[in-house]
Amino acid sequence: MGLDDRTENRTDSRAADTAAAATPDPAGADDERVTPYGRKAVFAATLGYAMDGFDLQILGFALPAITLSLGLSTTEAGWLATITLVGTVAGAMVFGTLADKYGRVKMLTYSIVLFAVFTALTALSQGFVEMAIFRFVAGTGIGGEFGIGMALAAEAFPALKRARATSVVGVGFQLGVLLAAIISAPVITLWGWRGLFVIGIFPAVVAAVFRSRLHEPEAFVRQKAAAAVTKPPNPFRLLVADRRTARTSLGIVIICSIQNFGYYGIMTWLPTYLSKQIGLSLTASAAWTAVTIGGMIFGILVFGQLADRIGRRRAFWIFQAGACLALFGYAQLTAPLAVLAGGAVMGIFANGMLGGYGAVIAESYPTSARATAQNVLFGIGRGVGGLAPLVVALLAGSFGFPGALSFLALIYIVDMAAMFLIPERAAEELDTTPR
Repeated sequence: MGLDDRTENRTDSRAADTAAAATPDPAGADDERVTPYGRKAVFAATLGYAMDGFDLQILGFALPAITLSLGLSTTEAGWLATITLVGTVAGAMVFGTLADKYGRVKMLTYSIVLFAVFTALTALSQGFVEMAIFRFVAGTGIGGEFGIGMALAAEAFPALKRARATSVVGVGFQLGVLLAAIISAPVITLWGWRGLFVIGIFPAVVAAVFRSRLHEPEAFVRQKAAAAVTKPPNPFRLLVADRRTARTSLGIVIICSIQNFGYYGIMTWLPTYLSKQIGLSLTASAAWTAVTIGGMIFGILVFGQLADRIGRRRAFWIFQAGACLALFGYAQLTAPLAVLAGGAVMGIFANGMLGGYGAVIAESYPTSARATAQNVLFGIGRGVGGLAPLVVALLAGSFGFPGALSFLALIYIVDMAAMFLIPERAAEELDTTPR
């Protein structure tokens, strides 16, 4: 049987009604039980992604002090953030493939150790070039986290609870951001910006601990055994193996790009918007931003529950429509309390979908390419999202911040249309077919 025939048959079998598929058979209740291994795998993935959020955020808090200490220009300081993001895209491409070849747990550990060590080395920087090198290498480790952790969580959890597992992993990033916001100022006050980066070595210790207590998921072990008999497939080719798969990959790239574009567009400029447009103090702006992040965490958890109960596509459509309306409405608000409540609602919908990408990508590709797909497709989206701060700044210069936020609202209409390119595969077992 050819690849296209296998794909057609697999897709036809997945055309059953999602709501019916999401109802477990009592006889197979044991298959939907969350195992201790599943909980440990999700915890490890969540912790890894939290470290991502922490590492990316502390650079933002430390940049003013770094600029002054090392005598950097504004352009050089901006390049440090950009170089880190470039490193994340490069790391996503490399670590996803390595995880499909050598193992999820193993590569998750190596990626954490890599960014932890080079985050700590950043504290030794004496100039721009040294710091740029350290940040790029740290970024490569950060880039590997999302896809490997999502693949691990998806493979360790039962089908009917998969979106909830990947959503918990998604929450990890926001918790890392919150942790950075809480400790950055006190640490910089006590030990300077170098002390903040020294703390970055601790994830390496954590990684070593959970690596010794966690084995590879059974889906990967079975695929690895099958690959030992046949020639290992090229995971990149499996992302465009046939027309139907290529269309799915295009749809996923679009929704991942809009997710990251919306997130970075909002979070980069939200404090400025609250300060200049609403007139809040720096302290109040930070509090209002924290409420928005709280909304994001709540939204991610709700999305996971919803996606497992009514299907991926319907859940995405609800949140995409909500993000469009919430952003447009938020742009019209001027009263501080209304902005506070509106920020929470905006956070729920604009970033609530984060955990859903892990489930959708895991269900769309075989085990031999699952981590590659997670990292490559979401990594492309992260690269596109890196343009958001510049685009929003340009639009704000011409139309004001309310106009820029209204533009961000409109991109979710494209997001909704892209869902037609992605098959509904909720509640189905993951594809472990050797290719």
